[in-house]
Amino acid sequence: QVQLVESGGGLVQPGGSLTLSCAASGFTLNNYAWSWYRQAPGKERELVAGIANAGGSTNYADSVKGRFTISRDNAKNTMYLQMNSLKPEDTAVYYCNARHRFSTLLGNYWGQGTQVTVSS
Repeated sequence: QVQLVESGGGLVQPGGSLTLSCAASGFTLNNYAWSWYRQAPGKERELVAGIANAGGSTNYADSVKGRFTISRDNAKNTMYLQMNSLKPEDTAVYYCNARHRFSTLLGNYWGQGTQVTVSS
């Protein structure tokens, strides 16, 4: 059974840090590109950060560049999002996504989401 499970969300003060984890099971991860998305209330889901299947190439939304870092550990079947200098506008439900490198028809999986709230 294919499964992505996020963890690490919570309440943090502005300027604080959180690390999200996404643990995968049920499929071979090496052929998948991984991404983190987020969705704030009343807004569309947006791409936050992505990392290629080989782990060498990353991309970030302009709003998080320099503050967030995406990484992956294929041996542990886990992806991470280190979030520093958090702002209230980072408040959202964060989702991890695994997409097959050749086609989403071959695999496109989502986690259930984890809430991140940045507030004083």
